[in-house]
Amino acid sequence: MKKVAVILSGCGYLDGSEIYESVITLLALDSNDAKYRCFAPDIPQMHTINHITGEVMPSDRNVLIEASRIARGDIADINTLDVNEFDAIIFPGGFGAAKNLSNFAIEGTNMSVTESVAKVAKAFADAGKPAGYICIAPALAASIYGGALKCTIGKDVATASAIDAMGGKHVECAVDDVVIDETHKVVTTPAYMLANRISEAAAGIEKLVSTILTMIK
Repeated sequence: MKKVAVILSGCGYLDGSEIYESVITLLALDSNDAKYRCFAPDIPQMHTINHITGEVMPSDRNVLIEASRIARGDIADINTLDVNEFDAIIFPGGFGAAKNLSNFAIEGTNMSVTESVAKVAKAFADAGKPAGYICIAPALAASIYGGALKCTIGKDVATASAIDAMGGKHVECAVDDVVIDETHKVVTTPAYMLANRISEAAAGIEKLVSTILTMIK
């Protein structure tokens, strides 16, 4: 059975993992008879957002603990992830990818990927194993792979320009489609960078998952 690591960044699209994108990813993996395991860094969130008002709340939360809500408690610290035990890796989106897995939301093109996340992502890249990046998460891939990596976040001009500036090669993409970089074995899809309905996000994510699984040798 193919085994995929899924990296979460909290719980909630404004300060963690986009819940719909995460659940659709897990469902698509299970529906394709793939085994998955969720991981997240055991670090404080950048901040906590009230998802009703959009305002910052005066509460401190932990990325791993919050992500455990999505994984129903079945999750591990990303520092325990052994690349040799998995065939591929997938990063759902949500602003947590730009706030907790990296500092892209603050630093833009001067961003850095959180050390534990970068170590794992680069291990999969070095091993030549397939990787999927969803929504805003491709901003991390541009930093991880560099070297004119082809990827997409849909059509957002500012984010696309940032990816190009970091050495990637942004490709415009419809919400229900994916961009495949065959050289690096990286698959990306816009999801909620473009989606107006959950079904639209699902179409691209399901295609990403099926593509990743076909890339596994």
